[in-house]
Amino acid sequence: MVQCVSILGSTGSIGRQTLDIIDHLNISIAALTAGTNAERMAQQCRKYRPSLAVMATEDAAKALSAIICDLPTRVCWGEEGLIEAATVPEADCVITAVVGMVGMKPTLAAIRAGKRIGLANKETLVCAGELVMAEAKRYSAQIIPVDSEHSAIFQCLMGCRRKEEIKRIILTCSGGPFFGMDKDQLTKVSKADALRHPNWKMGPKITVDCATLMNKGLEVIEAMRLYDLPLEQVDVLIHRQSIVHSMVEFTDGAVMAQMGSPDMRLPIQLAMTYPQRADCPVDPLDLLTCGSLTFSEPDVDAFPCLALARACAKKGGTACPAMNGANEEAVSMFLGDEIGFYDIYYLVSKAVESVPFIADPTLEQILKADQLAREFVRREMRNK
Repeated sequence: MVQCVSILGSTGSIGRQTLDIIDHLNISIAALTAGTNAERMAQQCRKYRPSLAVMATEDAAKALSAIICDLPTRVCWGEEGLIEAATVPEADCVITAVVGMVGMKPTLAAIRAGKRIGLANKETLVCAGELVMAEAKRYSAQIIPVDSEHSAIFQCLMGCRRKEEIKRIILTCSGGPFFGMDKDQLTKVSKADALRHPNWKMGPKITVDCATLMNKGLEVIEAMRLYDLPLEQVDVLIHRQSIVHSMVEFTDGAVMAQMGSPDMRLPIQLAMTYPQRADCPVDPLDLLTCGSLTFSEPDVDAFPCLALARACAKKGGTACPAMNGANEEAVSMFLGDEIGFYDIYYLVSKAVESVPFIADPTLEQILKADQLAREFVRREMRNK
């Protein structure tokens, strides 16, 4: 079990649930980071007394400093602050719960510092998975996934001795709030509709990604990188109940599934206790009351973002960071009521086509592809 943790994104959904587990396990905290919610960060600083607190902007950092001026906690802001929080010497684990590309450089810095990574920031592996996994191998840094699906796969593979025994990974997906709707119905959905996830309580960006099925596409790419498998060995099934979190089929036909209550605290805790397990403050799964478990194929015609993500995964290179950057911008516009539901797919697909493709990009070229895709989406909106 880890002894001291830094949490990148402590005021968000994953960050707050991580703090629940830290309370339960009595783990100390070295650093906390947040966006602009100075009030909530101040509450966390008073309770956990981290040596470092980092905010996204200078104004938010000044606001936090004014509130906690009586504490010894040092306050920083921006990307440099995030990197410092990810590399503080006393932390042996970094939970990367920030959303988006902002998590990439701090995650790489934590890897190079030899930290255990509790990875909840899927964009890092989507955009630069090959680079990240190579750095993890070089610096002997453990990457333990916090996403429920990838944690499930991680657990199913604990006893797997050889990668050659894996036939395929099966990622499960709730289908989001719009499961069963056709294209005509989906043209009329609103932001409020998209934010009503049937099973999970998550932040707005990932909840919208679940509604478009882009989230599952991102997870396909993440699984390819984490487990070094080709696209053809990563499948997706709709599982409305969110009880089977994912499965692995082996070459002999056996299928291993990880099941549990739909509560993110389970995979968060495992990331900190592995290779041990500990009592967890989550209601255990009751097989007598959880109901029937069903599975179906995703409708990629009504939800084309999943097919787009798989196409980018097959192409590789800068296609993935371009797709991810465009999606972040488009989802932000959808949440701001600037565009409709299907505009997300339209903008992302056009952005991917617009960004010059590089098959084997450097980190700088990955970041450039992300930037160009975001600029394309913003330009399209201005010209609309």
